[in-house]
Amino acid sequence: MIAEDSRSDVSDSMIHPTEKIVQAVAFTYERKHWQIIDKSIADDLAYLKTVDEGDVDVVSRTLDDNYWIVAYLMDDGPVRYYRYDREDNQAEFLFTHKKALEDLQLAKMHPAVIKSRDGLDLVSYYTLPVGSDSDSNGRPDEPLPMVLHVHGGPWGRDYWGYDPFHQWLSNRSYVVLSVNFRGSTGFGKEFTNAGNLEWGGKMQDDLIDAVDWAVLEGIADPDRVAIMGGSYGGYATLWGMTNTPDKFACGQEIFGMTNLTRILETIPPYFEPKIELLTTRIGDHRTEEGRALLTERSPLFYADHIKKPLLIGQGANDQRVLQEESDQIVQAMQDANIPVTYLLYTDEGHGFERPENILSLYAVTDVFFAEHLGGRYEPIGDDFEGSSVTVPVGAEEVPGLAEALLE
Repeated sequence: MIAEDSRSDVSDSMIHPTEKIVQAVAFTYERKHWQIIDKSIADDLAYLKTVDEGDVDVVSRTLDDNYWIVAYLMDDGPVRYYRYDREDNQAEFLFTHKKALEDLQLAKMHPAVIKSRDGLDLVSYYTLPVGSDSDSNGRPDEPLPMVLHVHGGPWGRDYWGYDPFHQWLSNRSYVVLSVNFRGSTGFGKEFTNAGNLEWGGKMQDDLIDAVDWAVLEGIADPDRVAIMGGSYGGYATLWGMTNTPDKFACGQEIFGMTNLTRILETIPPYFEPKIELLTTRIGDHRTEEGRALLTERSPLFYADHIKKPLLIGQGANDQRVLQEESDQIVQAMQDANIPVTYLLYTDEGHGFERPENILSLYAVTDVFFAEHLGGRYEPIGDDFEGSSVTVPVGAEEVPGLAEALLE
């Protein structure tokens, strides 16, 4: 055993460039911290902590180890790079990785560890709009509309640092909350395994508990909370809109799973080697008991429970979550006379890639959230230029959307 942390997995390491010995190991719980193994670099890391804010990462070292290139991961700006002279114990600023962000007034991200109803620690992050926290105590002066942004995977995690969703939405006057619910990775196997068979169960309870925490802390206005996400985050959005329909004022999801049985039955060939893992984590579509659980946890079969506005995005070429997944829940909502807006992209798959499409999606989302949460927005304008977006259903539900399609 070289190093360990009871709360989180190893996230990085420092290895001597020629001796190849492990000198330090990083663990990322709320923030990235270094556990020093080789005391010869202790003074270096202590000094580097004083050079700039942000989380420290040594990205390159000369073979004689006299010079290091050091990056500082920031939450309210681009990554900052320095050249560190170990002999002079002096760091010289070099550049940032995104110059266009350097002079912008961006928002700070706050870590928070939220207790779930059954006692798990949920490492979470929230961002407040600039100017909303006059006494800098990490709480807004009054409860604000909030967007719960759910990460995909679900076998991944959210981190502290610059996040474009947090910056965009906080700029629009919303609090943004991201939660590492059970099933997320990076916090040990026990935490990840706690999500087994809990899609739509305790994994979703964690998200609701985090929203309730934000309300109790005076951060979020309980009547103006939105939920959004892609892939698993899209599934969580749909589950929230169908099974806790009074909790959220609106929802936006892209390529979310609606029928879990069909998701497992139609996995692409490259996922076949993972079938045993997927059935352990989600539910086994090959057994009667497993299929019953998957049906019980599928948003499609609760579409008529939806009460609040929903915006759905889908790629026509998605091989992981087939277009049929979105088509069917949209149809079910139409059958129940429930309004829905459906954005279908003819040249996208699982995860949108073309900048023109991404811009069009979030231009619509901008207006959609403003309509239902009351925040700032920019009109759609020419944001559809070069995009493959089509709107089979519900263009009239978003102000300016029908007009943008005609231009």
